[in-house]
Amino acid sequence: MATQHPSSALHAPALSAAYPMAKPGYGKRSAPEQQARTRHDFALLPTRERYVAGFVDHLPDGAAMSVKTLAKQLPLYGQQAISTALTALSVAGHLRRVRCAVVGAGDETRWVFRTFWSRTARDNEWWNTYLATEKGTLAAAPVPEASTLDTAPPPSWAPAAEGPPPAPEGPDTEQAPEPAAVPQQRTPARAPDTEPAPGTAPATPQAPGTSPAYLALARLGRDDHRLTLSADDCAALEPQAAQWLARGVSVDYLTSALTAGLPAQVDSPVGLLRRRLTDKIPPRLPTAGSPSPGAPTPAGHLLVECTDCGRPGPPQALPDGLCRPCRTAHAGAAEDSPRPVDIADVKAHMNNLRDLLKPV
Repeated sequence: MATQHPSSALHAPALSAAYPMAKPGYGKRSAPEQQARTRHDFALLPTRERYVAGFVDHLPDGAAMSVKTLAKQLPLYGQQAISTALTALSVAGHLRRVRCAVVGAGDETRWVFRTFWSRTARDNEWWNTYLATEKGTLAAAPVPEASTLDTAPPPSWAPAAEGPPPAPEGPDTEQAPEPAAVPQQRTPARAPDTEPAPGTAPATPQAPGTSPAYLALARLGRDDHRLTLSADDCAALEPQAAQWLARGVSVDYLTSALTAGLPAQVDSPVGLLRRRLTDKIPPRLPTAGSPSPGAPTPAGHLLVECTDCGRPGPPQALPDGLCRPCRTAHAGAAEDSPRPVDIADVKAHMNNLRDLLKPV
């Protein structure tokens, strides 16, 4: 007995476990407050758009949403057909493509691209309100580290990966948590401007004569014989040179400041360098983690991309997820598309012409 299918839409192919995932923070993101999945979803869409929508709806969050990737997984349609279908889904209120500027370490700004998907069709007012609230969430979200950008998360249908193996600890060692020592390592033991006591050992023990400050002082005599220092002189000046490096300057900057404008003859290299290390010490600049008071905090700028051409703009300027030229072209194509009745009339007319051209 044959099974009847009330819907004429093609069934979306089954998801493959090898479907490519986007980098963390990219790819598909599901919108909230969606209706439960039913067999009548996307029933008002054409066959091609219903086919693509059914496939995208079953993709997990974080899946790659580029036209090229989708075309590889949907064998019935090419890239141009997939792009046209995504444009129609954007107009129908199921899809929005956005980009967000995030600020990482060292005030480095980069763009993060996301595709928001809603099984339930939404109007422009709902999308504008949701993206306005999503803007604050994206601005507060941390920037993924560079090491994690090259590692894609596993699909949701894949078994959860096991965590790293625990350290070999006994059952009675749980009451002594090891992370308690981390805050003590980050707390500075002394101010950068204070010289260490003669008998105080540094926080990070180093072999004598291997610190960057000591090596920079030792190389001065090789670059200029007027600044030749002994091992004891380098050890005596090492704490002052280390203060320079602690303030964020490089070894080259330290060397240039100590060797610039030397007199023709230097009687006491250690005395000259000690005076320059004291008088020319650079100011302390705020670190990247502690911005100066009154400095504006960089915020993430959320822009909607045109689903057809990719042109960015604010959500209010791209209704239906399309810019003005693409929206005009899409509306014109919809008006110029022939109706089924017209197609039948054209076919009947062509059949009549063929009958008239047949030889008697």
